[in-house]
Amino acid sequence: MQKRPLIILAGPTAVGKTELSINLAKRLNGEIISADSMQVYKRMDIGTAKIMPDEMQGVKHYLVDEFEPWDEFNIAVFKERCDKYIEEIYAKGKIPILVGGTGFYIQAVLYNIDFAETEIDSKFREKLQHFADCHGVQALHDELRKIDPASADAIHPNNVKRVIRAIEYYEQTGQKISEHNETEKKKESPYDFRFFVMTLPREILYDRINRRVDIMRERGLENEVKGLLDEGCTKDMVSMQGLGYKEIIDAFAGNITMDEAFEKIKQETRHFAKRQFTWFRREKDVTWLDKSSFDTEEELLEYCVKCCDF
Repeated sequence: MQKRPLIILAGPTAVGKTELSINLAKRLNGEIISADSMQVYKRMDIGTAKIMPDEMQGVKHYLVDEFEPWDEFNIAVFKERCDKYIEEIYAKGKIPILVGGTGFYIQAVLYNIDFAETEIDSKFREKLQHFADCHGVQALHDELRKIDPASADAIHPNNVKRVIRAIEYYEQTGQKISEHNETEKKKESPYDFRFFVMTLPREILYDRINRRVDIMRERGLENEVKGLLDEGCTKDMVSMQGLGYKEIIDAFAGNITMDEAFEKIKQETRHFAKRQFTWFRREKDVTWLDKSSFDTEEELLEYCVKCCDF
């Protein structure tokens, strides 16, 4: 059976994926599926640097503004929705273009990863959550590192749900979830894919990140977070653990000043970009796009179009 085409455009935050993705979609008759774990939430626009409808240039985008901030959204929900949208795009005779910086999400779709759902052990999860509440998220993350260093490298300490899930998986199966995922990753992709990863020299990327955070402040990120808290969102929600949200919530709680919060957002975003690079370097069959080696966006686009010889 002939494999169907899939384009992936990945890379760290602030590298410039949006413009290239829209240009690619217009040239190759594609539609875009966001592989971003935060842009999926409604009314979380500024802190996620979300693409707005007037910026989409008529290109249909999926998994943007689809969930409430209090809804359950995780890798399994993402994959289920993404697979559905891919089929809808093919049915229109178009090419799906998966765009984002969440490497695990992209990998799940690209290699059709099975998440081997084990039974939910509520008592065990509550025990681990209590441990995190009493000793801190870093202490819980240290427990994960003892049993599964690879997962500890891949999961940020603040992502308590995923840390708990990895420990729970080991407890129930005796297998490291990182090893399970690695086995799944070795599957052959069901797609005829082109996997582009955009990059920039570190100092240029970090400058773009810093400027992006300054713009978020100017656009009113504080008010956006305040509005979400007024709606009933809490700091424990997965959505509110996102970069740019948890720091502002910390400032509102009086733990840090607002200036410190924005400096922390810059620092954490730079660290996040570094982790994204580390993740994508492990991927196979990737075409790296160093934006600084192309004179214009048009030149970059033409290079990608030539690569997409489906």
